[in-house]
Amino acid sequence: MRQIQPAGLLVDARLAEPPAERMIRLADAPGLARELGMFHEFLKVDLAHTAMLVERRILSRADGRKILRVLRQIDSMGPSGFPVDPGKGSFLLQVEDYLFKKIGEEIGGRMHTGRSRLDQGPTARRLYKRRRLIDVLRRLTALERTLIGLAARHKATVMPGYTCLQHAQPWTFGHYLHSFVDRLSDDFDRLVAAFARVDLNPLGAAGLAGTSWPLDRRRTTALLGFGGLVENARLAREAYYAADAIAALSFAMADLNDLATDLHVWSSFEFRMVECADGYCGTSSVFPQKKNPIALEVVKARAGAATTWLGSALATFRAEGSGDVTNREVPQIDSAFTATEGMLELMDGVMRTLTVHGTRMRELSGANWATASNLADAIVRRNELSYRQTHHAVGRLVRSALAAGVGPDRVTGAMLDRAAEETIGRKLGLDDAAVRAALEPETFVRTRRTTGSVNPAETARMLKTSRTRLASQERWIARMLKRQKGADAKLTAAIGRIMRG
Repeated sequence: MRQIQPAGLLVDARLAEPPAERMIRLADAPGLARELGMFHEFLKVDLAHTAMLVERRILSRADGRKILRVLRQIDSMGPSGFPVDPGKGSFLLQVEDYLFKKIGEEIGGRMHTGRSRLDQGPTARRLYKRRRLIDVLRRLTALERTLIGLAARHKATVMPGYTCLQHAQPWTFGHYLHSFVDRLSDDFDRLVAAFARVDLNPLGAAGLAGTSWPLDRRRTTALLGFGGLVENARLAREAYYAADAIAALSFAMADLNDLATDLHVWSSFEFRMVECADGYCGTSSVFPQKKNPIALEVVKARAGAATTWLGSALATFRAEGSGDVTNREVPQIDSAFTATEGMLELMDGVMRTLTVHGTRMRELSGANWATASNLADAIVRRNELSYRQTHHAVGRLVRSALAAGVGPDRVTGAMLDRAAEETIGRKLGLDDAAVRAALEPETFVRTRRTTGSVNPAETARMLKTSRTRLASQERWIARMLKRQKGADAKLTAAIGRIMRG
């Protein structure tokens, strides 16, 4: 039996020197570590490509069985059990080296027929990003479901609504929470749109011009569970789809930041409207009284970094043009997936255990003239005046009442008449009861009529729509997982037929 010779480095044939130690340590090793995070995706690409080569009779069944047997052995090792040597290059070359040691380069080297790292690597990376997008989407819908449940319990919990961090008009806490349900739903749509561009198979494009081998690209598409092909071979290595995905992730982080920031402010002593559970808080090393909402601070900090994700991704491609593909990848997307998935999970925990101080919310909503616009509306209905005129009169009433230390619950019709005479030159004729009723937060909330308003009945209607939409989102995720499971079964069956053959 002929002795199998150990394989040399890929660069040996063309280059007179091996990779420099610094090159290995600072360039090759980090890249290999990143690829090991996609270990099973890379093996799946090798398995599908080899199975297709055998089916197309480009590779003999006997050679295919030998290659597939070793590939399955590698896959079973997992990333922690597979021996790697950064000096030998990328993960593709690590697998080849292992194959060559087991079955020789003459047979093992045939696995690479009709492909390049320029289509093999991008295929594995697309499989990885597709999986991570599903992970994020599942966390996102879980948070949506939690917010819907909390919003339903608080659809009539009156609270002050803010603009410029000043009382503007009453909200309900349920209406506020539902606004984030809608924002997360938009994030879902963005991520699904990015998923569609990720979910395309570049395998078989070879370097950038296609190959003379009669590959069946649609077969590998089916075996890997892709939704379609990257048809133009020159675009196989293109990574703008990754920038698209990272932009969608950054939007989700922006929404988490806004929710965390609001809750952080409202949990302070000055507001005291919400309170994080102890399990999501910390304390101070010097101030024994403190209960710090650390989870919210973590979300805000992670979201701060997310503002640079898209710019950094696009900067990676600067000055390359379309021909230089050395750096056409977005390494920071790995940490973006981890951060987004983690912060969605963390915020879900915060919201599931959040204490809502409804009494304090009601107290604040009636304390600082947040219903002044409703009084102006009431005046318009009873007098031949424009809203702008009544705005002047009510604005002067608020100014005079604040100067006199009179709150909305003690204001009188006479005070309103004086304010009106000072601004628009006439009395308005509302009695004390009418003025105070118009300034009641519950009255304000109950009398909102328009679609999307804070009226509890309208909030309930929107929540019903959101539940239906959420169910549709969850069905989409289930379909994608089922499709992938079906593709895995096809690949297993294809390999099985070869191994039995």
